[in-house]
Amino acid sequence: MMTEHYITSSVTPLDNLDVLSPYEVARLQDKSQGGLYNLFRQCALAVLNCGSEMDSTRLVLNRFREFDVQISQKHRGVQLDLINAPAAAFVDGELIQGIHEHLFAVLRDLLYVSDKIDGCCEGLDLSGTISNQVFNTLRHANALRPHVKPNMVVCWGGHSINQVEYDYTKRVGYEMGLRGMNICTGCGPGAMKGPMKGATIAHAKQRIHDGRYVGISEPGIIAAESPNPIVNELIIMPDIERRLEAFVRLGHGFVVFPGGVGTAEEILYILGILLQQDNTEQPFPLIFTGPAGSEAYFETVDRFIRNTLGERAASCYEIIVDDAYEVAERMRVGLEAVTSYRKATGEAYHFNWQLHIPLSLQQTFEPTHANMRGLNLSRRQEDHELAAQLRCALSGIVAGNVKEPGIRAIEQHGPFELHGEPEVIEALDELLESFVSQRRMKINHDDYQPCFRLARNNRASAG
Repeated sequence: MMTEHYITSSVTPLDNLDVLSPYEVARLQDKSQGGLYNLFRQCALAVLNCGSEMDSTRLVLNRFREFDVQISQKHRGVQLDLINAPAAAFVDGELIQGIHEHLFAVLRDLLYVSDKIDGCCEGLDLSGTISNQVFNTLRHANALRPHVKPNMVVCWGGHSINQVEYDYTKRVGYEMGLRGMNICTGCGPGAMKGPMKGATIAHAKQRIHDGRYVGISEPGIIAAESPNPIVNELIIMPDIERRLEAFVRLGHGFVVFPGGVGTAEEILYILGILLQQDNTEQPFPLIFTGPAGSEAYFETVDRFIRNTLGERAASCYEIIVDDAYEVAERMRVGLEAVTSYRKATGEAYHFNWQLHIPLSLQQTFEPTHANMRGLNLSRRQEDHELAAQLRCALSGIVAGNVKEPGIRAIEQHGPFELHGEPEVIEALDELLESFVSQRRMKINHDDYQPCFRLARNNRASAG
């Protein structure tokens, strides 16, 4: 049944999710605070809202407030009843195949994490437990492919980029695809979609029929960054910290395109890892790249890194402007080094167990006003610890920009306040101001109101 903008329809899974236990169904139907219904409804709506131009969880939920999803067990298996679902997810009344797959990938991961993850890994410390939770989630999603030589390139970048930047991400993806590389991104639009789109064309030309386009998201961000239709492996991690760890454990090389606060958060996360003494011997290809005209973006990011984390952090990456061919060639050489290293050390190709990730980058950060105000933004600590603190600061700003709990907290208590050493706050102020002026904070830039205030020398200023 279809109205002008909505469809009500029933769908069934395509694989082994055809069988769920009564307990699992009850969890999905449970609308209490401890149940999965509200989370599943939000993630299901995000998948069905593919191609949306909205990057606010609240706006998505408000627009489709009449949407509902009900799960039941029929005599032949599980059935999802989609009520008032976005019509764009259907063709001739039938759910688009890729969206169908994404919908049940969400169901798979939410059930697995809620029922299996919390009780795993007895005897390990907290850091080891978190890494094993990431491993188990990826394995359950069939994302780990043993014995395949390193070829997974993680591409990070903004969902709110201009057409020139988007076209460039496609060119880079195309050049990497010609060299047999697979693509992993945050699964959304913009710089997360472009490399996958370019790689699909290259894979078709090379007659690569099993190209992988892995999208890794988490419940707090998926509604604001709905999975793009090219993703053929969607994985939902429990939170942003495990999502980031999944990227670095699964990926073999990293390309960073222009972006906003979320991209800067990812950069700080990976630098916090690479600055660990235990990781200095590992080959870790990390390239920042964008088209001509994006020089100002990378100059600002590079200056911020040097002014806060120092020259050692800046030595962990290279910047290549407007040369997709060179990016792909440098990545090819980098992946060869990764392959040789893992062969020599006996490390798995499919999951980087040797990479040391400090607990400060693994623990979940809750972006409350008190936690944001309490961050230690000072250079009087180890560089990797400052990277972790800055990562939390930017994670909070992402929450205030697009996540429903963060938006609600800002409405109730005003902007988040970040306090710190004057030199660090000044560098952060320059970085965030550049994102605002370059219109990189949100898709709808015109009414953007900063959700943060930066405090230095007892004076506060809006970003």
